Amino acid sequence: MSLSDEPRATPGTVALGIESPDVIVVGGRAAGAASAMLLARGGVRTLLIDNDSTSSYSPSTHALMRGGVLQLSRWGLLDSIVAAGTPPVKRTTVRYRDETTVMSVKPSHGVDALYAPHPDVLGPALLRAAVDAGAKVRDDISVTGLVVDHDRIVGVRGTTSDGADVAVVAKLVIGADGMGSIVAHDVDATPSRLGHHAAAMSYGYWSGLDLDGFEFIYRPHACSGFVPTSGGRVCVFASAPPERLGQGGVDVITEIVSEGAPELARRLRDAEPPDVTPLWVGRPGFIRRAHGAGWALVGDAGCYQDPLSAHALTDALRDAELLARAVMDGSRDDTSMDTALEHYESTRDSLSIHRFDVIDRIASHEWDSTEMAALQLQLSSAMSNEIEVLAALES
Repeated sequence: MSLSDEPRATPGTVALGIESPDVIVVGGRAAGAASAMLLARGGVRTLLIDNDSTSSYSPSTHALMRGGVLQLSRWGLLDSIVAAGTPPVKRTTVRYRDETTVMSVKPSHGVDALYAPHPDVLGPALLRAAVDAGAKVRDDISVTGLVVDHDRIVGVRGTTSDGADVAVVAKLVIGADGMGSIVAHDVDATPSRLGHHAAAMSYGYWSGLDLDGFEFIYRPHACSGFVPTSGGRVCVFASAPPERLGQGGVDVITEIVSEGAPELARRLRDAEPPDVTPLWVGRPGFIRRAHGAGWALVGDAGCYQDPLSAHALTDALRDAELLARAVMDGSRDDTSMDTALEHYESTRDSLSIHRFDVIDRIASHEWDSTEMAALQLQLSSAMSNEIEVLAALES
């Protein structure tokens, strides 16, 4: 069956009054919006259902590593991110107990700075690009389940904002709806890898805090980070075991920062604090099966790693491109699609598994500064491999 063929809905479904799409993307944050944009640019009729009530998301430091910046530039979106007041980051400072390492961003693959766009900048930019490419976006539907035909997923069921039950059929359903993905749940996407550790995180946005790049502080039971983001704000986070972090908040964040970087804590006290400091209680990471008959997963729906790694957003954009290319490569028939999605999963796993184990170890907070330095080197090596893969996609 080709992408243009119409899947059949099961008896009792109610058709939604729109043209039947080739692909339905459930979830409209970074991974979902990027997937929809790339698919639509490739000529795939795409429906993006963007309703946060169907999703669950982990916190993000907003930091983009080189791979993510490379992709935004290639997609023609980086200029709008910069124009929205997202500052360029030319260096990253990593602090351990007795050592401080400063790494300057060297121009490579067309990237001469890192960025950390706030979700209210990156999200709309990706959604606008998806719509401009021809994707249809519906934010009035809450997905409640999937449509199945002969053991193959052929669409989604949902409820509109006015209470009507609807169903939309498509060749492929992509779950980009976060860790608690409805798509992953309904297809029983079993984990191929499970983490053992979970750290809690409290974070907020400070104003009036002048920084020269990213700052990450690693101490057992007291990690923290400073990430300049859009609009003159700095995302400051503290990560620790749940019992140490308690209810989080400005005072707890400042106390944890003070343990590893007293001078940064003093500057934090002089800056304008946030009114809200969300608390993330943490959960162990996982890598789920990424595809099956008529479905695929991307972003946190398929692979979740502790946000302390600061790699989640880069991974979301990476996997969105890998998946979109697989969908277009496999558009001839079901067999071609399944083969292409299998390649997507194997590539995602080869880029993620080693780093997954490193990040799980970091989330334990059971290391010393010597081990942490070694773990950071392993992360850097994994990022270099990832950059080569992403750069090769340009052709």
